[in-house]
Amino acid sequence: MDTFPGERTAIVTGAGSPRGIGRAVAHRLARDGWAIGLLDIDGEAVGALAGEISAAGGRAVSAGVDVSDRAGVEAAVAEVTAGLPPVLALANIAGVSSPVPYLELEDGEWERVLRTNLFGVHYLTAAVAPLMVAAGTGRIVSISSVSAQRGGGTYSKTPYSVAKAGVIGLTRSLARELGPHAITANAIAPGPIDTDIMGGALSDERKAALVEELVVNRVGTVEDIAAAVAFLMSAESGYITGQTLNVDGGLYMH
Repeated sequence: MDTFPGERTAIVTGAGSPRGIGRAVAHRLARDGWAIGLLDIDGEAVGALAGEISAAGGRAVSAGVDVSDRAGVEAAVAEVTAGLPPVLALANIAGVSSPVPYLELEDGEWERVLRTNLFGVHYLTAAVAPLMVAAGTGRIVSISSVSAQRGGGTYSKTPYSVAKAGVIGLTRSLARELGPHAITANAIAPGPIDTDIMGGALSDERKAALVEELVVNRVGTVEDIAAAVAFLMSAESGYITGQTLNVDGGLYMH
């Protein structure tokens, strides 16, 4: 098993949404002893989250940033890491949905989704990976989607599926290239999760319809994904890399 220093930092993107995966991941990692660098396009929201984590006895610093802006990403990473312990982990969670049908798809929507959901993962990783190399080890976990594997069939459509498929390819390449530095890279492919990226809070009727496609009897929660991220960021996961972990209630298998 790999060993991590007692004081270590994880960068979490997309942590601003009150019902989102990023917020749940930040709280989970803070409970696991990580200092947290919080990034989100809503700087006020992640500032409040940093306050929550600090009030609960954790350590967190935040910055507002659009992950599709490379210069902004580099500045925000430098800002949040300046006063924190060595950066050993990155959770790429920031993302946008896109329910536009392909036959109605315009270039602006295509570019918006890919820039946030794929370019943003690259920009964050490029900014953080050198810090992991300097620390001597690291964990990169990026959120893909079962939509990438099934060609859609979820709330979001083509550009979302394409971007999330790109995340899987990027993850595998990062695993290969960064492995010699003791850095692992893995993706998580969520199935239906009760978050606002599904088009708002799920009604009981919509949950029931989604469950019909699953092999378990419930829709996923943000805590389900946070638990998977926490494991793939742990010292125990050092022999797992280049993988896509489906946390999807059996949807892809089904």
